[in-house]
Amino acid sequence: MTQEYSLKPGIGQRLLNKLSYAFGKTPILWCLKATNGFLRRLTSITHRQQLQIEWGIGPLPEWFDHNLDLYYQWYSERNPLWLERGCFSSIALKEGAKVLELCCGDGFNARNFYSLRASEIIAVDIDPEAIKHARKQNHSSNISFEVCDIRSAMPTGSFDNIIWDAAIEHFTPREIESIMYMIKTRLKQDGVLSGYTLVEKSGGMAHPEHEYEFKSKDDLLRFLTPHFRNAKVFETIYHSRHNLYFYASGDTLPFDANWNQQVCAVS
Repeated sequence: MTQEYSLKPGIGQRLLNKLSYAFGKTPILWCLKATNGFLRRLTSITHRQQLQIEWGIGPLPEWFDHNLDLYYQWYSERNPLWLERGCFSSIALKEGAKVLELCCGDGFNARNFYSLRASEIIAVDIDPEAIKHARKQNHSSNISFEVCDIRSAMPTGSFDNIIWDAAIEHFTPREIESIMYMIKTRLKQDGVLSGYTLVEKSGGMAHPEHEYEFKSKDDLLRFLTPHFRNAKVFETIYHSRHNLYFYASGDTLPFDANWNQQVCAVS
């Protein structure tokens, strides 16, 4: 089966098309592939160096630039775990949803996983540098990146989806309880809370700024069930990390027997 791509040609593309017709497609493609191969190797090297400086020299940042995954770690480690988070929360998104993303970090997931299907996204983080990066690198017309502390200034409104990804572990159990209550009051009855965290390793917590890492699926589930009629936690396990993903709602959840999968279809 062939895949057809409809690309609007710019001046450069029209020139390449003319050269392809004049000299043949094969030599033009060879030059382009060689150039792209060189640029990928160069970009991988510079992103590796960025990773080593950001995460090898203290103090460690509290948010992660996912371009480091995209341009270096994914190819280097062959590990897709960084993509799971955006994919699993995307499954819960309703078409045209109003979304609140808590602790959005660099904004990579908001733009590259959620913005195509959401009508509006409010994405917040306590770190001004993270929001500055998100506005510059991952802006979209339907995303509003805002600085706020969700413990005291969570955006108000009614949301179809609330996403709390890779951040619940930055709060104490008492803070988690309080934040869950605020989430519940902002989530529509049939809305879905989704997110991700990790299981604590035997050697201790993974980051010095983590307040509480979960011991198991049941340990995480106990924070969800007091607030939501329907909650589920599932896991993926890699050599480097034990991941926990969660959904919670007053209604149906992805993969429930009565879940309307058409809601999650991308047209």
